[in-house]
Amino acid sequence: MGSQQSVPATQATTIYFGYGSNLWLSQMRSRCPTSSYLGIGRLEGYRWQINERHYANIVETQSADDVVYGLVYDLPPADEALLDRYENVPHAYTKENMSVDFWLEGGGVRETDDRAVLGNDPEAKQMLVYISRTNVTDSDPYKEYIGRMNNGIKDAVSLGVPQEYFDEVLRKFIPAEEQVEFTVETKRSKRTLRDAQDGSPSPYRHLAPLMDTRP
Repeated sequence: MGSQQSVPATQATTIYFGYGSNLWLSQMRSRCPTSSYLGIGRLEGYRWQINERHYANIVETQSADDVVYGLVYDLPPADEALLDRYENVPHAYTKENMSVDFWLEGGGVRETDDRAVLGNDPEAKQMLVYISRTNVTDSDPYKEYIGRMNNGIKDAVSLGVPQEYFDEVLRKFIPAEEQVEFTVETKRSKRTLRDAQDGSPSPYRHLAPLMDTRP
């Protein structure tokens, strides 16, 4: 089950569990340009929803039958501060630390029949999760959010999150539609998929084939 506690005021870096549109690697790279993709996470005892604010949220159920999958990122302090603004903390979401099952990239994820699948060796880790405990009524997503979520679903499945999870859980809220081009927030980051202008490597360069082949 996911347990929660107050997030420490200061820390060197933060391990972040993203379950909504930040499944979309291009969006995450633009919002948090010095973040790094780490692997896949699974939070037990919560269910995924679109709430009355028309964005993704998770609701605590304390049932082992309810799980939320997401992608895990490492956030330096500057990127965490940026993400707080995007998530409209503390008005739309609050920040909590939760115990999340974690599959490290290249560790618990393996390739089978042209797609990545999860292995059986997750490690429990404390991660930052953005959650609203007040806006918990199921609703419909904004139209623009549907496209971003579908891009995120595509990326997450390619990285190893089970397709069945999206079919059984997210498709109740997010209709399957064509993905959208990445046209928002690009001015926030000059970093390319492979290298930044200053010559330092992009933390997402190893995912360039996945990110470059989006329709």
